[in-house]
Amino acid sequence: MSCNKSELAQTAMKIALKAGANECRITISNTRLVEIKYREMKPENIKEASKNEMTILLYVNGRFSSQRTCDLRNNALETFITNAVKQTALLAEDPFRSLPDQKLYKIPKEIDLENIDPNYNNLSTEARHNIAYKIENECRKIAGDNLISANAEISDSFQDTLVLASNGFEGQTQSTSYSVGASIALQDEGTRRPNGYYYANTTRYKDLPPVEFVAKEAVERTKRLIGGKKIKTQTLPIIIENRQVPRILYGLLAAMYGRNIQQKQSFLANKKGRVIASPKLTIIDDPFIKRGQGSRLFDSEGIASGKRAIIENGRLNNFYIDWYYSRKLNCTPTTGTPSNLVITPGNRSLTDIMKDLGKGILVTGFIGGNSNSTTGDMSLGIIGEMFENGEIVQPVSEMNIADNHLTFWNKLIETANDNWEYSSRRTPSLVFDNIVVAGV
Repeated sequence: MSCNKSELAQTAMKIALKAGANECRITISNTRLVEIKYREMKPENIKEASKNEMTILLYVNGRFSSQRTCDLRNNALETFITNAVKQTALLAEDPFRSLPDQKLYKIPKEIDLENIDPNYNNLSTEARHNIAYKIENECRKIAGDNLISANAEISDSFQDTLVLASNGFEGQTQSTSYSVGASIALQDEGTRRPNGYYYANTTRYKDLPPVEFVAKEAVERTKRLIGGKKIKTQTLPIIIENRQVPRILYGLLAAMYGRNIQQKQSFLANKKGRVIASPKLTIIDDPFIKRGQGSRLFDSEGIASGKRAIIENGRLNNFYIDWYYSRKLNCTPTTGTPSNLVITPGNRSLTDIMKDLGKGILVTGFIGGNSNSTTGDMSLGIIGEMFENGEIVQPVSEMNIADNHLTFWNKLIETANDNWEYSSRRTPSLVFDNIVVAGV
């Protein structure tokens, strides 16, 4: 643990308590971000930024505020915190605001999540430029004359965060992340210019896919959009591609947060312990996946992490309840936000499933849409491919699906064996039956 960072947090805490705070939590974060984007075979955007900041949560006689500063000089810090305490004392009282119970701070320190790449500092600026250049160059070679534009990028970051609370919590996290990707625009009939992309995110550089693979996926996925059009409205099976599942899963998760439950804006508020989805749906929140992008030993409040089945065989087992809303709801806290979400995969490949389904649509992207956390109603624009007996028949676009989460997730009939690994949402392709797809 960085001695200077720890000493700075201790100093800030002493200032806050001396100024009149009853409790406080200090978070000191050091972040470095490097981002390089290429377009027309030359750098379009080069960004390197470092940020050191302190966030302090103040609890003053039943009042609460969150304050942030990047000026960490001793004199400036003392003035900032003293004034922040005075300002907090003027706010309305909220009896539910406090630091979490110390019993929730038992961190499993023996677990190594491998969140940090030991070779992070070995990635040179030249290597970053070469990667972005090669990705775009490969895209251009594969795309051919239909290419309108190609963009390639690589980014990486390092974050070191220390958290210290006045009631005994102290923890530190370090993490690295990498991202590579490409986006493509191709010429179609008339003025249509389908856009496609491929991106991958990891915590270690060596886990990124090869640049040739990134380029090929970006171009091939875009080519599959050429000729896309509406088809007649009909009811048929759909498959939501693995990397697109989080988009529709978001609407289901929104109803699981403590704030929405307490504010009566959740269609799942009274559904805990009840079956809300197909028995094919199991969602595990697993913060202990090695090199997982959402892996953590504790959450932002310092509450120790735990592996949980959020939905198990269709049954809703857990909500996301932070300390504050657990007090307002008079229930046991879990955690306020997801870590790594894993949907249990099936045994069959996407190819085999498509062969057995007969006619259906493989959804490869969403366009706009909305989901209401209060009612569960949702509506999403889709793009994808019509298939019959495992063979792609035609691309489709500008279609729409509308349903309610409480009925939609009960239409899940199978999960594929292709969990997406380049995200904290490790989801397989999902197969739904009897979905009304609106077109012409």
